[in-house]
Amino acid sequence: MNKKLISIAALVLAAAAPFVLYPVFLMKLLCFALFACAFNLLIGFTGLLSFGHAAFFGGAGYVAAHALKVWGLPFELGIVLGVAFSALIGLVMGGLAIRRQGIYFTMITLALAQMLYFVALQAPFAGGEDGLQGVPRGRLLGMLDLGNDLTLYYVVLAIAVIAFALIVRTIHSPFGQVLKAIKENEARAISLGYDVTLYKLVAFVLSASLAGLAGATKAVVLGFETLTDVHWSMSGLVVLMTLVGGLGTLSGPIVGAIVIIALENKLGELGDALAAVSGVEWFRGLGESVTIVTGFIFIVCVLAFRKGIVGELAGFATRLRHPGAKATTQAAKPVHANAA
Repeated sequence: MNKKLISIAALVLAAAAPFVLYPVFLMKLLCFALFACAFNLLIGFTGLLSFGHAAFFGGAGYVAAHALKVWGLPFELGIVLGVAFSALIGLVMGGLAIRRQGIYFTMITLALAQMLYFVALQAPFAGGEDGLQGVPRGRLLGMLDLGNDLTLYYVVLAIAVIAFALIVRTIHSPFGQVLKAIKENEARAISLGYDVTLYKLVAFVLSASLAGLAGATKAVVLGFETLTDVHWSMSGLVVLMTLVGGLGTLSGPIVGAIVIIALENKLGELGDALAAVSGVEWFRGLGESVTIVTGFIFIVCVLAFRKGIVGELAGFATRLRHPGAKATTQAAKPVHANAA
């Protein structure tokens, strides 16, 4: 019941947020939150570390932007084509990489994603280093004018909520339980008769499709698509968001995306405010040191908050509800040792 109340409260806050904060910034947060949730579906619940998710995020963005700007297709078809492209690329990449494990799987996904980056860099229709600029938003179903930021915000919010609900449903389905079993003990899942390769491939394609949905939506929101979204650093950024928020938690990637994107966009303003209050001019340079600050946050989370922000808060809440649980576990160890 508490989870339902929290979900309803979060939805109400999200609906009211554009009346307080800049809608375009909020839409960017939603897109990256969806991107992080899609990535978390693969690494947090299947145990596969992909370092090529930028290919799905940026690739779908390029396809959607090209479809809207050059072909003049409506908003819905542009998004659908972007998602279809990311699903196809996910199927190809997954088919090539899924039979490998550990660092080999990770490096194959990175190599294949970088191939797409060089295609985007060299292909004439991708705009080279300038990317695709002036992407029109169009109309939803030919009726709603998406040129209005507030209207587009609620469309993006609906997309994010539906995609997140799909992720939650997937995780709690029998399919999701098999994915968790594969993550915990792949050999045991194989011994139970599950086609582990097929399950991992389906999870990979689903994660790629949702990442593509986030990328295509972001291209429409910002009105441009550039090489930044298909570069390997974007894959690193989504890893950072997931780890900071909480790997393997439902809401952790959302929190991580909010923290990282807010820092990237608002760090300069925070530095100016700190400089004005403290009189230390060094703070004014914080806006140019985003990478250093996010790297510092990553190090702190890895060293002190291994479960991420949401994971640590959940653990703290559990300890408050059951204060004797940890003590009982620790007290049981000497008994077990003596018995041995």
